[in-house]
Amino acid sequence: MKRRVLYISSIFSSILAAIVTFLGIFSTNRLMYLKLKDHDLILKREVLAKRFDEKWYEAVNKEILWIKSQQGYLLHAVFLQPLQTKNTVIICHGVTESKVNSFKYARLFEKLGFNSVVYDHRRHGDSGGKTTSFGFYEKDDLQAIVQSIREKIGQDAILGIHGESMGAATTILYAGTFEDEADFHIADCPFSDFTEQVLHVLRRETPFRTMMVLRIANLFLKVRDGYTLKLVSPKEVVQHIKKPMLFIHSLEDTFILPYMTEELYEKKPEPKMLKLFEKGAHAKSFNKNPEEYERVVKNFLKTYVQYF
Repeated sequence: MKRRVLYISSIFSSILAAIVTFLGIFSTNRLMYLKLKDHDLILKREVLAKRFDEKWYEAVNKEILWIKSQQGYLLHAVFLQPLQTKNTVIICHGVTESKVNSFKYARLFEKLGFNSVVYDHRRHGDSGGKTTSFGFYEKDDLQAIVQSIREKIGQDAILGIHGESMGAATTILYAGTFEDEADFHIADCPFSDFTEQVLHVLRRETPFRTMMVLRIANLFLKVRDGYTLKLVSPKEVVQHIKKPMLFIHSLEDTFILPYMTEELYEKKPEPKMLKLFEKGAHAKSFNKNPEEYERVVKNFLKTYVQYF
């Protein structure tokens, strides 16, 4: 009888271990190796929408940069210099996108008197890196970008950072973790806590709706990529940011819910500004409201940066 119980227990333990292993590898693969959008499709989309002008890009004064990450790989960046100014904005794209998606913001900041730097996050576009970490390692990369650009433009120049979605979360994680060398930040539709965000996506798109899956994912993520979901939490560091920050979100966003930006805004000490657009799905605030978006950014800069 005892032998039979041990045999059944062994089978049950093996099955349970197999299930846990499957869930752990499956869930972390979905995070670490999230499918990226095709470069040509991004380019075609932005050209057709007239958010990327190929003739302008070919003619504009620019410098191609390869900046070494703290993790050892190279980050591909383009320093766009259409204006005779040292004032510069670094633009951080969202997950699955590339620097091509950032050119629309480069043109916006050109109108407002800034040159810009667009770059590919790790594992995106032309940059190195094997995994996506949703801000954990990306914040280190951003620090490397900031240090490189600050060295180029000098301490007297105004340096800003604009981030969209994962890029916005990365911006907050950078500014709230390291010595902040930027003068202002714009966070467009960031998540406030990655654990909450992953759980929201799981409940929307999969049958896995409990925290148990996240606990398993955390265990495997720590072993496979060196961090856990709870370490990717902008709301835990935003209170350390002293520089002016503009928070932007669209109320129609169902992917990253607007309450996350409101939560970050409440936790961030002054100076700060918040704009919630009525129209626009996730990361579409600028696409749907380009003129108002420009006015909001201009007002923020005029109020807190005072370079006009």
